Amino acid sequence: MTSKPIFVATHPRACSTAFERVFMTRHDTLQCVHEPFGDAYYFGPERLAERYENDPKARNESGYEGSTYRTIFDRIARENSEGKRALIKDMAQYWIPPSGKPATVAPSLTNYRRGVGTNTTELSPVTSRSDSSRPPYPYDTKGEPNNPTVLPGDLLATYHFTFLIRHPRYSIPSYYRCTIPPLDAMTGFYNFRPDEAGYDELRRLFDYLRNQGQIGPKFAGAKGMDSNDQVNGHTGDVEICVIDADDLLDNPSGIVEAFCKTTGIEWDPDMLRWDSEKDQAVAKEAFEKWKGFHEDALDSDRLRAREHKKIPKSDDELFEEWTRKFGEEGAKVIRDTVAENVEHYEYLKQFAIKV
Repeated sequence: MTSKPIFVATHPRACSTAFERVFMTRHDTLQCVHEPFGDAYYFGPERLAERYENDPKARNESGYEGSTYRTIFDRIARENSEGKRALIKDMAQYWIPPSGKPATVAPSLTNYRRGVGTNTTELSPVTSRSDSSRPPYPYDTKGEPNNPTVLPGDLLATYHFTFLIRHPRYSIPSYYRCTIPPLDAMTGFYNFRPDEAGYDELRRLFDYLRNQGQIGPKFAGAKGMDSNDQVNGHTGDVEICVIDADDLLDNPSGIVEAFCKTTGIEWDPDMLRWDSEKDQAVAKEAFEKWKGFHEDALDSDRLRAREHKKIPKSDDELFEEWTRKFGEEGAKVIRDTVAENVEHYEYLKQFAIKV
């Protein structure tokens, strides 16, 4: 029986690319799928984001103008049934309408039913809107009670969810840097949008899955667990598995081993090195479409533990640092965006793996 695909839900700039590289070394048993849902979120006929709404040229030139949520799930289903288990890392916000808008099911997934398996090829195609001047969202479809995503709950239930977070004081300036010169010419993101921070959406997805009983009540990495109770990578229910990027960087082997245990992946310390030609080729191909966001991870050859833990800086010290790098206006935008998201980070942090 094929194991459930693993979905690592995160927010932008969470050190997630280094985490992915660990599992790309398992290319004999895992099929790593790198951020596929941005295709539908930004560019396709079911797009939710406003970033490219008034730029049809950019949507067309992306090569993903025809991508729907259905076509992406079809691809994952195929790859998960070809002898390898799929491990997908992507942003929770790509499934959730921005700015707190109510969610209704994506048109291409409206007739999904559990029991069909992971084959979504019989689902109805996206129908064109009579008013082409309107953006695709809101869809002319119904939502599901308490479901914050545009995906049917039955489809979400076919995935094994884990979560990756990083403090916004580090992730937000890192993301901001990708939206200004010189990196913006490479990323294609020419302005910073605070509504793309992704923390609120990640928390809402987490709470929904927990309330539905799809994750929890057990915690990954909890002491005293009998590994003989594990079946298909989890003990009856999928354990709550939240990884904090700082914990990962301080103790890569301990955190990755705990993640492997809770997901049913065979742990091997060699996973923390990717210095072979094959490893580099796999990563280069995976990261090609989101240029400018992953260069640090591409240039690396392993995940090393930090020699010294990061010493927190005061708010004044951080603002001064951001001002030097991005100017006063940029620093203010970063400061305000960080402040808006700390609560969501701290909420998720309480569930983080402790090893």
